[in-house]
Amino acid sequence: MYSYVACQPIFNRKQQTIGYELLFRDGESNAFPNIDANEATCRLVMENYMAIGDNRSYKGQRNFINFPDHCLIELMPLLLPKDKVVIEILESCSPSDELLQAVKHLHQKGYVFALDDFDCCPEWHRFLPYISVIKLDLLALGVEASCQYVLDNQHLKAKFLAEKVETYEDYTKAQAAGFHLFQGYFFSKPEVLKSRKVAPSELTTVQLLHEIAHDPVDFTRIENIVSRDVSLSYLLLRYVNTVTKRLRTPISSFRQALVYLGEDNLRLFIGVVATAHAALEKPKELYSLSLLRAKMCELMVTKGGVGLRSEQAFLAGMFSLLDALLDNSLDSLLDMIQLQPEIKSALLQRNGRLGLLLDVVDAFCTADWTRVSICCQVLGIKEEVVHESYLAAVEWADKCTAVNLKR
Repeated sequence: MYSYVACQPIFNRKQQTIGYELLFRDGESNAFPNIDANEATCRLVMENYMAIGDNRSYKGQRNFINFPDHCLIELMPLLLPKDKVVIEILESCSPSDELLQAVKHLHQKGYVFALDDFDCCPEWHRFLPYISVIKLDLLALGVEASCQYVLDNQHLKAKFLAEKVETYEDYTKAQAAGFHLFQGYFFSKPEVLKSRKVAPSELTTVQLLHEIAHDPVDFTRIENIVSRDVSLSYLLLRYVNTVTKRLRTPISSFRQALVYLGEDNLRLFIGVVATAHAALEKPKELYSLSLLRAKMCELMVTKGGVGLRSEQAFLAGMFSLLDALLDNSLDSLLDMIQLQPEIKSALLQRNGRLGLLLDVVDAFCTADWTRVSICCQVLGIKEEVVHESYLAAVEWADKCTAVNLKR
């Protein structure tokens, strides 16, 4: 299964691209589907921006993302890096006191806001001190009325963005009136991007929702749940790298990632995952094999006295098939999560003792017994330990898969 997002560029007065508006899609048809706005935003954030990355932003450009009332009041933008996004307040939002408080809080945190399809309604005037971009729909308001509003409000600090610029004539009128930014079919239609969807299993999400209801949160129980779901594990590490500016210590275990987040951010993350979750026809064999490899690595370390940390071995084993699961290169996927150098090196180049441990798993799973024997000699473990670890890992992975994929 795949996720889809449409990207429409936004230009400045020199026709240079300064950012992209991300528009939710549920298929290759370039149109907004019949779906609840809150679900659309959650799925866009989790399935596209966070799971696969924000490659558009790497060029120094910002992503404009639509947020309805509920998502703003629940402070969902905190999931995203404030220096790479513009939070668009949807035209369907109500200018309530509760929304204003959320906007003030996020503004104080450094987030940039845009008013989408602004209709010049006076109820929104109290929001204007916190708004950096005012978007005027030339088709809905009319070109003349939109241009007149810009001419009459040059005193505002916000920049004016002309939406739905359809013709060269519209563009020249908007530019003459003082619009700063432009977006529309005259420049470019939205481009639909397709990527492998990353979603945790349904029961896992339910279990996590149950756990975060406890006060205080039991991190050990949550760690046990997370470590049984490959998609959720990857999303968690992506989230940690999104909300933390710079990690002091690269990640070596799921517990470490959970501690970085703290209870509040963890609850926010799981809440959005639950909202975004949809049924997914998962490649069950790949997921089961990822779990098997993770547990096998962990057991070889604990049973064989390899001299490695078991949680590092588990993490390396679980992510060793991530490229096949997400239809992307392992190198680019690991660039999005700050793992410890030895784990990343083991995954990409099979370096070090951890890399050798992965070699044992590779060789065992392909029945390359000569290679298994050589790796065991170098690691200093008995071949019987490998066999025992494999059998125990198969049993463990089967149990996890039966629970996680049960409907």
